[in-house]
Amino acid sequence: MPRVADHDARHGQITDAVQRLIVRDGLATVTVARTATEAGMSVGLVQHYFTAKDEMLLATFTRVNERFTARVDALVNRGEAEGRTIAEMLRQALAELIPLDDMRRAEFLVRLAFADQAAHNSRLADVQRATLTNIRSRVTQAIRNGTVCGEVTAAVDATEHALRIVAFTEGLALHTHIDPVGTPKAATLASLDDHLGRVFTGTCRRAQRH
Repeated sequence: MPRVADHDARHGQITDAVQRLIVRDGLATVTVARTATEAGMSVGLVQHYFTAKDEMLLATFTRVNERFTARVDALVNRGEAEGRTIAEMLRQALAELIPLDDMRRAEFLVRLAFADQAAHNSRLADVQRATLTNIRSRVTQAIRNGTVCGEVTAAVDATEHALRIVAFTEGLALHTHIDPVGTPKAATLASLDDHLGRVFTGTCRRAQRH
């Protein structure tokens, strides 16, 4: 058991170092040697866990996506416990994609860097596609849950609107990255609320009974 824990810790230490390098200097500057220095370990130890640079990059991309998913799961669980509306929980989840603080900004830079790399790397493209598919799927399910609850009308096409919502959110994320001063947090979240409000137009029947 300690060996597994040590392996996971080392794995995380290396991928965290890759993320810091990407955020600070860009993806093109990432090498095994620089990663080892950043992580505070030997090149040989890094190569023990990752035999090739591409494997190290793929693991970093995957780890960033897993962290996002874990945060969303925690937000949904807390929202359900607090009796929040589906629209509120979806808004909180989508806001995790927008670079509104240092942590989300770092993750956005990693996703942005890998988006370019994925155009020429099928393995990264597969992870990128799977991540997008998962996000759209979860938004689709949220809309369907809203239909059952009463927050969304039955006429709404969940799949179609999930695509629009995710694309809109990614657009907000890019604008926030490019022009953070001209895209303040309050205005960004208000825009997201407005967009979601066009789909989630009703009140949950559970809330109406209280």
